Amino acid sequence: MNDIAKNLNLGIELQYLGHSTFRVKTAEGKILLIDPWVMANPACPDELKEVGQVDIMAVTHAHFDHIGDCVKIGKDTGSKVVGIFEICVWLNSKGVSATLPMNKGGTQEVDGIKFTMVHADHSCGIQEEDGSIVYGGEAVGYIIEFENGFKLYHAGDTAVFSDMKLIAEIYKPELAMIPIGDLYTMSPVEAAHACRFLSPKYVIPMH
Repeated sequence: MNDIAKNLNLGIELQYLGHSTFRVKTAEGKILLIDPWVMANPACPDELKEVGQVDIMAVTHAHFDHIGDCVKIGKDTGSKVVGIFEICVWLNSKGVSATLPMNKGGTQEVDGIKFTMVHADHSCGIQEEDGSIVYGGEAVGYIIEFENGFKLYHAGDTAVFSDMKLIAEIYKPELAMIPIGDLYTMSPVEAAHACRFLSPKYVIPMH
């Protein structure tokens, strides 16, 4: 996928680590990890399970297959973590200190990268080690604008919703990462509607 990103002249390098996890290297050399489930992710190639440098993580929601390695990576690397308020509070309780909480509709700039938190239609319970589930705020997606102005939309886990048209109208993402796993996310039919609502130049299926 790095070669694809270079050939499309996106100004960033993308690595798909499986499921909904992406590693992004910006034009300025910053390393972003979206939905950090790496070491225990069976779809992640073995040679990519050692993440190395991570400057920023962005978490769409707190299910294990999206946040599973966030605590370890956060502690090991000191990475900043962008997430909804409730997830950031939970991460703080686990010893991750460099959290940057926000909520839907807000935008914050982190090391030259702009994160806008948008709606996702999904659940967001956090499963503790004893099996109990605690409230994790709401599931979200992100519009991420890089230093060179390129914008991507990571939809997280979501059903299709008509306000994707607003996301397209307001933010105009060039690349959309859309879940198509069915059962827990969109079916192929719903994903096709999402692509029509968003009208991006490029689409990457995930989940």
